[in-house]
Amino acid sequence: MRTFLFIPPLPRMTGGLAVLYRMAVHLHAAGYPVFLVPREGGAPGLDPANPPAPVMGWDEAVAAVTPRDVWLAPEGWVNALAPGLRAGARCVVYVQNWAYLLSALPPGVAWPQLDVSFLAVSEPVAWYTRQVTGREAPVLRPGIDPGLFHPAWADGGDEDGASAAPAQGPVRIAWMPRKNRALAQQVREMLSARLALAASRGERAIEVEWREIHGRTHAEVAELLRASQVFLATGFPEGCPLPPLEALASGCLLVGFAGFGGWDYMRQALPGGVTPWWPTPAGSTGPDGPDGADLPPNGYIAADADVVAAGLALERAVRLAATGGPELAALRRAGLVTARAYSLDRQRETVLALWARVARGELFPAART
Repeated sequence: MRTFLFIPPLPRMTGGLAVLYRMAVHLHAAGYPVFLVPREGGAPGLDPANPPAPVMGWDEAVAAVTPRDVWLAPEGWVNALAPGLRAGARCVVYVQNWAYLLSALPPGVAWPQLDVSFLAVSEPVAWYTRQVTGREAPVLRPGIDPGLFHPAWADGGDEDGASAAPAQGPVRIAWMPRKNRALAQQVREMLSARLALAASRGERAIEVEWREIHGRTHAEVAELLRASQVFLATGFPEGCPLPPLEALASGCLLVGFAGFGGWDYMRQALPGGVTPWWPTPAGSTGPDGPDGADLPPNGYIAADADVVAAGLALERAVRLAATGGPELAALRRAGLVTARAYSLDRQRETVLALWARVARGELFPAART
């Protein structure tokens, strides 16, 4: 049994590609025959001199795939399933963003017509996949590198992350301008207005500094997050967004939108704030924390596109970062607990457990005849 991972010809490196590459690393290191299969245009972020797994050209892979093999493609690239379907291979759609699962289908085609299995990047995405396809989707979550994403105070020996110290100088807010820029701008304007209004009433003046995450390497993003106190998440829809997770691992306060898929790990810390509305197993949408309990409250989350709620939540986070104290320490500690639940070790364990079931014929059944 070989595994062929289709790599889409995207214009830039993305979180979804990073998950595919890391998946290949885990399978290759465990001895599973796995091949990355890029299409024309190459594969962003892939080092030809040191790929995470062997690379096989498209034409060669199309000729090589057999019914014994697994042919996997992300949900937005339905046409890339064709070689696997023609060969009668075990075709798997890795649903990394629920919003593209239906929109990517050609006109007149529905998922029940295709002989495919599904893999989901988060529990919310698995729930959505069941709702629209009627098929189960095992969850394979992303993993983040703690050697790269960690809080600045860890360098000073405060390893439990319980730092309650306020920001020195302006409160730095990290954000991604490509994620719903217009709404993000409205949130920024509301924060500015609220802080100016408070200062006009004689309250403490708080300065903020906005730090853009755009066109940066992973190392540069990690450095920026370590130097920030707040992360504003404005993306929706999302499957299991990595930047907010990386921000939590870096000690930032998390504020903003969940994008549906973010509820896999986002836990509401805002009194009276929005919470998931769909049925969830045992009341939890994501992995358990280290003690077996659900993840702790770890962010101030607004409903998607609710600019007013996000603006007020951002003000609360900025004031907390500026003043410090026990609530700041608790949220930072919760962020690190959350990040540990998405470690590379957990991701590797899940990948290998799933592929052991595939090898035994218990998962991703052979094509129907």
